[in-house]
Amino acid sequence: MAQGKAFGVGVGPGDPELMTLKAVRLIRENDVIALPGKIPEETTAYKIAVQAVPELKDKTLVPVYMPMVTDKARVREGHRNGAAMIEEILDQGRNVVFLTLGDSTVYCTFTYLQAILEEDGYETELVSGITSFCAAAARLNIPIGEWNEPIHIIPAMHSLDGELDQPGNYVLMKSGRHMSEVKEMLGRSGRQVMMVENCGMPDEKVYRSVEEIPDDAGYFSLIIAKEDGRTL
Repeated sequence: MAQGKAFGVGVGPGDPELMTLKAVRLIRENDVIALPGKIPEETTAYKIAVQAVPELKDKTLVPVYMPMVTDKARVREGHRNGAAMIEEILDQGRNVVFLTLGDSTVYCTFTYLQAILEEDGYETELVSGITSFCAAAARLNIPIGEWNEPIHIIPAMHSLDGELDQPGNYVLMKSGRHMSEVKEMLGRSGRQVMMVENCGMPDEKVYRSVEEIPDDAGYFSLIIAKEDGRTL
């Protein structure tokens, strides 16, 4: 029996209308849908996708829980366990469509599983989705980059000891859990700052200065810090 194929499919940042036609097709054409969490129906990716593809409710939903911890041994164990669950299904000749927020190539959980699956001899494919920072910029009605401006995309929680001192514009992802420290870094930068929290979701909020951003902003908070304030 031929093995199935594992797809890492980005569902976009939150607005179901931003899902790609390819993502919708793959969900419709395949019976097994994996989602990153303990309870599939409670994951953000499911809540987005089911609005665009109602038949997702009738699919076989596979929870792939990988704890968000700093213990590298536990992280690797979670990745290995998740890959093993998927491999068991692939060995039955069935495809697995793993749904992930945003784009499947940007800080995506599936890519860790992908590495294990490919090492074990399974076929995988990444399917791009609209990234959170592009959606946030569109929501703010601003360009992230113009002409020859560099764009720096960084996970803010891992860069708190640095400075935003390079030419061009910055996108800060994964900011929510350390927002007070991120705000201090932004304040020192002297840049024009805007943030979208929960972009494209019902509880979306927009902030147009460092001072407006609350210290308790949620995990899905994306910041754009521009060197040139002309477009803000």
